[in-house]
Amino acid sequence: MIRIVIAEDQALVLGAIASLLALEPDLEIVGRAADGPQALELVRGLQPDILLSDIEMPGLTGIEVAARLKDCGVPTRVLIVTTFGRAGYLRRAIDAGVCGYLLKDSPADRLADAIRRVAAGGRVIDPELASVAAFAPADPLSDRERAVLRLAQDGRSNKEIGRAMALSPGTVRNYLSEAAAKLGAANRIEASRIARENGWL
Repeated sequence: MIRIVIAEDQALVLGAIASLLALEPDLEIVGRAADGPQALELVRGLQPDILLSDIEMPGLTGIEVAARLKDCGVPTRVLIVTTFGRAGYLRRAIDAGVCGYLLKDSPADRLADAIRRVAAGGRVIDPELASVAAFAPADPLSDRERAVLRLAQDGRSNKEIGRAMALSPGTVRNYLSEAAAKLGAANRIEASRIARENGWL
């Protein structure tokens, strides 16, 4: 049996994926997570063969969870299933050690096959997205710049961002200025938009 933890913050989607995979005789759902920290905790505790994860989740993104699992040496292999067909997300996912990347409009049998291939040590990448990613620009942002931009796009002030990240408002301002300069943006709003459109947030 291939043991799977599913991480997805939309309850209906999580339930639908779990129900579809439960029909497969060789796949077993051993855990469900509604956010990134919960996914990390479940994988560390249960040591499943596969973490099937969305990208955008509260707390930690699927890519951030994959990176932390990689850094900790956890053998669970990560397969991303997302609506985001952006080359920047794929490049970041691969850098984080993700072994599979599929879009949510993939047929159920393709998802099940991808899980089996990833569990067997292979890599599965949506072919159309892989060809686009090969020519996409590299992500210029540091992890700190990305985190600060993500909070800024929610409308938080420098002081609020600083409180959330244990940084001074001046340091937050510097990170935002550096991010905007790297992206050729006039301000934090434009920087967030550019980063989001390229899959860098």
